[in-house]
Amino acid sequence: MTIRDIKDKLGCRQAAGTDKMLEREITGVYCCDLLSHAMAKLDHGNLWITVHTNLNVVAVASLTDAACVIVPEGIEIEEQTIAKANEKQVAMLSSTKTAAELSYEIISLLRKAG
Repeated sequence: MTIRDIKDKLGCRQAAGTDKMLEREITGVYCCDLLSHAMAKLDHGNLWITVHTNLNVVAVASLTDAACVIVPEGIEIEEQTIAKANEKQVAMLSSTKTAAELSYEIISLLRKAG
């Protein structure tokens, strides 16, 4: 399952990243808002759900090689964060769904995909 699959199936909006980046495979999903904890627990290729939208999110996603960041609940992503995500090649999506809804739906899609 790719980032594009998740974006299309869940109706997410692409905030940062190129179309090519959306072809990256997702290995799992992780939901956490404590940046230091996410930095220690995010696995390579995970899709990370967080309400944070500051520059540190891009740093953690880049450091851990997260496949993508999704910001839930229609929270607006800061322009400087979008610019830094594009610079560091970190895909970012946004959704009006809650973190819990996103987690459940993504895990269900990943299980169906095999």
